[in-house]
Amino acid sequence: MPKLHIGTSGWSYKDWQGRFYPKDLPAFKQFNYYQKHFKTVEINNTFYHLPKKITVKNWYKKAKKNFIFAIKGSRFITHIKRLKDCKKPLDVFFEVIKHFKNKKGPILWQLPPSFKRDEKRLESFIKLLPKSYKHAFEFRNPEWFRDSVYELLNKYKCAFVIYDMPGLKTPDIITADFAYIRFHGATSLYGTKYTNKFLNEWYKKIKKWKKVKDVYIYFNNDTNAAAIENAQFLKQNT
Repeated sequence: MPKLHIGTSGWSYKDWQGRFYPKDLPAFKQFNYYQKHFKTVEINNTFYHLPKKITVKNWYKKAKKNFIFAIKGSRFITHIKRLKDCKKPLDVFFEVIKHFKNKKGPILWQLPPSFKRDEKRLESFIKLLPKSYKHAFEFRNPEWFRDSVYELLNKYKCAFVIYDMPGLKTPDIITADFAYIRFHGATSLYGTKYTNKFLNEWYKKIKKWKKVKDVYIYFNNDTNAAAIENAQFLKQNT
């Protein structure tokens, strides 16, 4: 049975106030409250801008001993550079990210829907990645859903991100000794919760993954704290 790491994509949302966080809880206390309930979080804002080193150091300092941060790769690398000529941007990114130290989880590289399959470019990019990190790739274009891509990821021990979102679901492919799952919303993107039955079926499936050591599961359906409700249910029923 793999070890499950269950959390949400981010922890700072205004509409979580009163639904998850106490109404009068100051924003600077939200992370401490969050980690009373979960032992991992997926940091999304690293996708939009690189935090300052002091910010990462503060997150590290505030996090409990066994807390895990999954970290989303910069969109400058995935969406603007599109994995091409990325040595310098990667150096800059990891110079900051390294301060997560032993609390670092997988690095999530999310490619845009417009990024069509280019295995040569993907492999060149993977070769630049530091091997001291786990890396997971989320393909939003179904062209990437093919055996040759899975074999490439397996070769470099990178995970194929399994996800569920309205209008697009990935195959359940394992390419590393860890799995990475994202739930983006049941019927509307980021906006609806999943049924308990749906989550129970997923748990039954995950239990059968004998060669997987760790499964990282993040709920990105943040609207109205649906992510919290789903993550808490799965955590309490596994």
